Amino acid sequence: MTLSELEARAAIKPPALADLSDQLVFGDGDPDADLMVIGEAPGEEEDLSGRPFVGRAGQLLDRVLASVDIDRADVYVTNMVKFRPPGNRNPKPEEIAASVPLLLEQIRCVRPQVIATLGNVPTQWFLDSKEGITRLRGRWADWHGIRLLPLYHPAYLLRNPSREAGSPKWETWQDMKSLKAVLADLGPKRGPLVIDTAAATPLF
Repeated sequence: MTLSELEARAAIKPPALADLSDQLVFGDGDPDADLMVIGEAPGEEEDLSGRPFVGRAGQLLDRVLASVDIDRADVYVTNMVKFRPPGNRNPKPEEIAASVPLLLEQIRCVRPQVIATLGNVPTQWFLDSKEGITRLRGRWADWHGIRLLPLYHPAYLLRNPSREAGSPKWETWQDMKSLKAVLADLGPKRGPLVIDTAAATPLF
């Protein structure tokens, strides 16, 4: 299945997402990207545009990527949940669970070699952890053969603008240098991605 085919089918919301916006925010970027960036859910600007990370947090994400010479066009960007929760609240556990099959199919299509998770929601799901992002950020992990790096969400960086040593922005700079080094050392992609987990049941 291609990303375009998956997007067409993803517009039909499962019942667990009935309280969320009807505007699908599927994802965008390079469909063959080595790096996949995953946030939690769309915000107001994303809901209006149908594209992920286009508001102030998205603009900061672009600058964070550019700080280590990563062009957003070379990255695939998406969210755990593809529809905006009311009031920009965090997705509920049942909404995340209903969205996971679609996300897994996206990952299978893109076959990234590296995933960067932004903030608590995706990081805790991927790592099956209840620890917060302040403890998990910058710590590389393996997820079904994919290198995974938790990062602060850009919205958190907007609320914490200091660049002093030890600040969230300073820590993000250290994390981005580590991310860039791993990307620079990647070899060619291998065959089809196998996600060996009971949660990875076929979506369609």
